[in-house]
Amino acid sequence: MANSARRLFLYSVLLLLTAAASATDHIVGANRGWNPGINYTLWANNQTFYVDDLISFRYQKMQYNVFEVNQTGYDNCTTEGAVGNWSSGKDFILLKKAKRYYFICGNGGCFSGMKVSVLVHPLPPPPRSATVANEQSEKSGAAEARLTVAGVVVAVISSVWLGSGWI
Repeated sequence: MANSARRLFLYSVLLLLTAAASATDHIVGANRGWNPGINYTLWANNQTFYVDDLISFRYQKMQYNVFEVNQTGYDNCTTEGAVGNWSSGKDFILLKKAKRYYFICGNGGCFSGMKVSVLVHPLPPPPRSATVANEQSEKSGAAEARLTVAGVVVAVISSVWLGSGWI
């Protein structure tokens, strides 16, 4: 039973590590960063974003910033009603939901092209082999538990029977 519990624990840790390892950090503009005059639409169209991925912005700290806005703010380069803002120069933003996100530079850079819209997709289902392995592990774990309980019952009955002098 302890072996089965250990196996289940290790399998759970492996699943968590796999999920964490599969998240991607999308660096806006790649090696060009968050700067005016870059076609961020083209950059975004060459990326695939999933829930729990990161989008990160790299830029001159005191020169630019990042605002998450709605579509109207994106279209008009306004920060009114912004959902979030960042200004560290190395901003990591978790994409928590499957939806379209809009980001702009809030101090005029938006008018020079510093805006990006990304569509975040739901996480794909786990591979079939992982699901089958989990089901098989659960079945074998249950069988081991039944055998362990049966072994304990036999041991108790044997000790009582042998200890009492019946044989």
